[in-house]
Amino acid sequence: MPVHDEPGADTGELAQALAVGSTDALAEIYRLWSSLVHTIALRSLGDPADAEDVTQQVFVSAWHGRHTFRPEHGSIQAWLVGITRHRIADLRTQRYRNHRNLQAVALESAATPPVTDDAEWAQRLLVVHELERMGDPRAAVIRMAFLEDRSHDDIAEALGLPLGTVKSHIRRGLLQLRERLKEVDRVSP
Repeated sequence: MPVHDEPGADTGELAQALAVGSTDALAEIYRLWSSLVHTIALRSLGDPADAEDVTQQVFVSAWHGRHTFRPEHGSIQAWLVGITRHRIADLRTQRYRNHRNLQAVALESAATPPVTDDAEWAQRLLVVHELERMGDPRAAVIRMAFLEDRSHDDIAEALGLPLGTVKSHIRRGLLQLRERLKEVDRVSP
């Protein structure tokens, strides 16, 4: 396989070789674009160890998803940047979940007065259940906005989402919760 000296070189042959499973092609793609992937990850995450992990995950994902690359839709470089953004978002989501779980454990262990009203307890459980059913990122956005009292801008930055998407998740999530609470009220004695 010819060696490409720069990312602007003919990558069509390189893409075809990767698609048919050439590990040499993967090695060449890594040589050409690993520093770009690492730089994006480092700037987004701020942690060199996380950036290294994301870089490795990107190229593993590229290998496993090599059959999905379509040169007519964009360059290898653009494809790798897209994979990088997804891996960064995955890591941020994982970080958030870990943080949320630690906070939940801390809140449970704190001395809080027990809920004595069964209806209030049931309603709290329902909200928790509905947030779990909602799934991320919507549930994460709702938790960050209302339980952590974070601004829309802060949530967008923390989760790597556009501001409009954060606002839409909040609006739709609250509507979903309201409808579910209304349903429960209708069937409750």
